Amino acid sequence: MSDEPKTTPLDAEPSADLTTVPVWLLGLTLVLLYWGAVTFDQHGGWFDRQIYAPYHSEAELALFQPPKSGDSTARGKVLFEANCALCHGVDGLGKPNQAPPMAGSEWILAEGVNRLIRIPSVGLSGPLDVKGQQWNLSMAAMGAIYNDDDLAAVLSYIRNAWGNKASMVTPEQVAAVRKDLAGRTQPYSPDELKKLPEK
Repeated sequence: MSDEPKTTPLDAEPSADLTTVPVWLLGLTLVLLYWGAVTFDQHGGWFDRQIYAPYHSEAELALFQPPKSGDSTARGKVLFEANCALCHGVDGLGKPNQAPPMAGSEWILAEGVNRLIRIPSVGLSGPLDVKGQQWNLSMAAMGAIYNDDDLAAVLSYIRNAWGNKASMVTPEQVAAVRKDLAGRTQPYSPDELKKLPEK
């Protein structure tokens, strides 16, 4: 019998034996996960007043919601969030380099709705000043998909949401403006709209 050590052939497949994970490593992993969760909770910004400003309570937020008169504004909100909020935001604050704010906008709060109805009906293209800030817009006729009732509901919603307080838009007003458009498909320029009467 030989006392020489056993050798494996050079072409043999490598293999590994099963080993157990040390308990201290498992404990360290759990402590690090817990520490990370606590740190994220303290510094992640959830429910932070700076992030959720300017509203400090539900009651204050309710003051800026549209009036609950009938179901037209509720329908308008649903349609707005489905079609318009992608660019203008559900909060009506717009998105930088994409779409101007609707909250407090002089275009939204105009005395009459003649110009406002035309914007979603055929679109708007060109430089536009909103709340003292310049925007270069190219908005498609996003409201063309709506019937008169639905477009009136959306416009009524945006004229009375986020602190806006303006008159409601009626389906009859929408129908009158659309009749006046007489099949126009080209977007308006802001200068062209300014030449039209508000009412």
